[in-house]
Amino acid sequence: YFYNWVKKLPTANPKLDEVGALIREGAFTFLRREYRVLGLFSIIVMAVIFLFFPQPVWAGAGVGKNLLMVFAYLCGTVLSALAGYVGISIATIANLKAATAARESIQKSFMAGFRGGAVMGMAVIGTSLAGAALIYIISRDADVIMAFSFGASSLALFAKAGGGIFTKTADIAADLTGKVELGIPEDDPRNPAVIADNVGDNVGDVAGMGADLYESYCGSILATAALGAAAFASADGMAMQLSAVLAPMLIAAVGIVLSIIGIF
Repeated sequence: YFYNWVKKLPTANPKLDEVGALIREGAFTFLRREYRVLGLFSIIVMAVIFLFFPQPVWAGAGVGKNLLMVFAYLCGTVLSALAGYVGISIATIANLKAATAARESIQKSFMAGFRGGAVMGMAVIGTSLAGAALIYIISRDADVIMAFSFGASSLALFAKAGGGIFTKTADIAADLTGKVELGIPEDDPRNPAVIADNVGDNVGDVAGMGADLYESYCGSILATAALGAAAFASADGMAMQLSAVLAPMLIAAVGIVLSIIGIF
């Protein structure tokens, strides 16, 4: 709903649309390249998990749990990447709409930016909580949901670092070219490096930060769930263990509902 609400807002002129399209194309180009590399890394990690976790496949305990761990890890990486993709998709639209709305009033500009950011926020917490909860419902094993958290963490590590390196490099290059060499103001439209700078802001501060937030949100919930599972690990405490694992997820779910009300 918020995505469509922001998308339907008007833009000021064709030149703004043209610059916005270049920034959007650059951001998605970087993201596709980054996710290709991270995809190869994830495949290697999945092979290691399958071979060794929670027990080596040659130990004779079967490969069922190993496969579940691999599946959970894959879900963590894919959903984290999806949240970043959604964030870039809405940010490159909301930026244009907020800039246009600023010609009319701060209130309209703020709403365009705020509701655009809300899409990213909902994508992060929605996919994180849904993924973790569904994997626990399928597996009923706290070890398996920790693999989900590990998947989110491994993607966040590189997405945040890769995006951060790009955005800072582009920012410094644009400043050196414009302000130092040519004496024109920062973010001046006459400086083509400003487009690269804005691409960097999106991949670093939107997709990278989104993956980082995804990992933090997911990790805090699942670490608490793991403590609950350990506290009631005995056979006669299975019902309590289920409640202890699901409790932080239910609290987070209530938080999502209240956040939606707050956004409106």
